[in-house]
Amino acid sequence: MNILYGIQGTGHGHISRAREILPKLSKSANIDVLISGYNCNMTLDDRPVIQKRGLSLAYDSNGGVSYLQTALSLKPVTFLRDIRSVDTSQYDLIISDYEPVTAWASQNKDVPSVALSHQAAFLSELSPRPKKKSLFAEQILKNFAPCRHAIGFHFQRYDSFIYPPIIRSEVLGLDVKSENHITVYLPAFHHNVLKEVFTQIPSVDWHIFSPVCKESFSVENVHVNPIGNQPFLISMKAGLGVITSGGFETCAETMYLGKKLMVIPIRNQYEQLCNAAALNKMGVAVVKKINKKFVQKVEDWLESREITTISEVTDIDELVNRLYALADSKPIEPAISSEKKPAVINVYFTD
Repeated sequence: MNILYGIQGTGHGHISRAREILPKLSKSANIDVLISGYNCNMTLDDRPVIQKRGLSLAYDSNGGVSYLQTALSLKPVTFLRDIRSVDTSQYDLIISDYEPVTAWASQNKDVPSVALSHQAAFLSELSPRPKKKSLFAEQILKNFAPCRHAIGFHFQRYDSFIYPPIIRSEVLGLDVKSENHITVYLPAFHHNVLKEVFTQIPSVDWHIFSPVCKESFSVENVHVNPIGNQPFLISMKAGLGVITSGGFETCAETMYLGKKLMVIPIRNQYEQLCNAAALNKMGVAVVKKINKKFVQKVEDWLESREITTISEVTDIDELVNRLYALADSKPIEPAISSEKKPAVINVYFTD
C-alpha cells in the first residue's frame, strides 16, 4: 500500500499529530510525506520529506490574521505548478492534514483522499461556532484543502466523523504535579506587556513562554522564557494551570492533564474563535482581550475550583485501521444535505 501524507507546515499541531500517526501507519504502508507552507520551519526529524511552498496564513504585528498580507503572499502560478508536480496515480490513499497541495492534487482523480485534521471537524455545522460567524472564514476552512472523505479532531465527538484529540506520547507519559505557578503561552502579546499584567497578581508564579524572548529572565514573580518544547512541558505538567490562546493542541493537552485552563483567542483567527466557543460551552474560562478588568478575571479564575477535562483521546491504532480501510474504498462524492438539516459532509468507511 502506498500513501501520500500531506502536512501543513505552519503551526506545530499538524507536525505533532503526524509524529504520532506516521510510525504506526508505516507498519503496513509505504509513506511519502509532503510538507508545505512558505513560513514553515518544522521538520520530521530524520524522515525524508517533499517540500512545497503551498499556501499559508499571514499574521500582523499584533498577532492577528492579516487577510491582506495573506493575499499578497499568494503565488498562484507556483501553487498550480506544485499541484501538477504531484503524481497521484502511484498512491492508494492521499491524506491531507490541512495541506492544500496534496488535497487539490487529488481532485478529480480515482485515488481516495481524506482530510485528517482539526480543521476537518468544521466541515460539520454541529461543531461549535462563535455567535458571529464569518462566511469568508467558513469558506476558507471548507475549501483550503478539500478531500472526498473527512476525519476531524475536536474536544468532543460533535459528529460521526469527528474523533477526540490525539495527545502526544510525551504528554501521555508526563508525571503530573501541582506546584504554585501558571504556564502562559500567548504569542499574540509581547512578553513585556504580559509581564506588566502578571506582576500585579503575586499569589502565584507566572511562567511566560514568548516567541520573541531570546534569553530567560525574571521580574518579581514573573519568569519569561524562550519557547522550547521540553521547558514548556515541564512547566505545564507541574503547574496549577495554563493561560493560552485558542490553539487546539495546547488546550486539549491542558485539559487531558487535568489543569485549569483560560483561553484568549487570537484576534481575527476564526478557528481559534470556534475553539473558544466550544471551550466556553464546556465550562472553560474564555477572555476576549486583556484590559483593565483582566487582572480581576484571572484572580477569580485562580480562586475557582472548577476544572474542565476531556474524557477520551483518539486510539491511534483504531484510527490507522480506518485509514487503511479508506485506501481500499472507492471514491464517493459527499452527499448534499437538505436545507432542513445541518450541512454535514458525510464520511464513508469500508470496514
